[in-house]
Amino acid sequence: MINIAVFQHSPTETLGIFETFFTERNVSFEYIRLFKANEVPETDASHFIFLGGPMSVNDEREYPYLKEEKDIIRKAVRRKKRVLGICLGAQLIASAFEAPVYKYVQETGWFRIRREPGTENVFSTFPDHFYAFQLHGDTFEIPFRGRLLCSGDPVKNQAFQYRSALGVQFHLEITREILRDWSRDISRFQREKILRETPRYIAESNRLCYQIAETFTRL
Repeated sequence: MINIAVFQHSPTETLGIFETFFTERNVSFEYIRLFKANEVPETDASHFIFLGGPMSVNDEREYPYLKEEKDIIRKAVRRKKRVLGICLGAQLIASAFEAPVYKYVQETGWFRIRREPGTENVFSTFPDHFYAFQLHGDTFEIPFRGRLLCSGDPVKNQAFQYRSALGVQFHLEITREILRDWSRDISRFQREKILRETPRYIAESNRLCYQIAETFTRL
């Protein structure tokens, strides 16, 4: 039986379309709201999702639970449990396996992503290029023996696989409601650009998110 632990770092960063998928399929999931408890409880989950957040994975002194999350990721991967990291979550996976995470280019809005050619993986059925929403200022290196699955410009590393863990920098889970929340603190120019582009890209983004969710929950 699938039981997903969802590590949430901010009230505005939710599962989005993943939650719709899990609800439709009667997949059990539970939010662990770190922004409220500020500590990581024990969990016997079968699957793990680490969502985005405003902090850096390097801010362990200010947010001690980041270190605990990295420990959970390492233990889950050792046990061959599936782990999905989105944005900050992807950076947590990279950091858990000693890959650097650092400030780079701020990406806010819809960006073109390239699917890397190669062996069978979760993105194999994706188009060669697709658009996904981005909201981040940090990037990561790929852990040793990890594999780059998607890339972009100006931030190259957009998705990677490390054993049973998948890290995704972009936000396929985005909904119009989440976009409204995230757009409150950006410039008017960026907000209007996002509003113009969203109708063109969001339906395909939701469809691709379903594909990720299907693969993640397949036993």
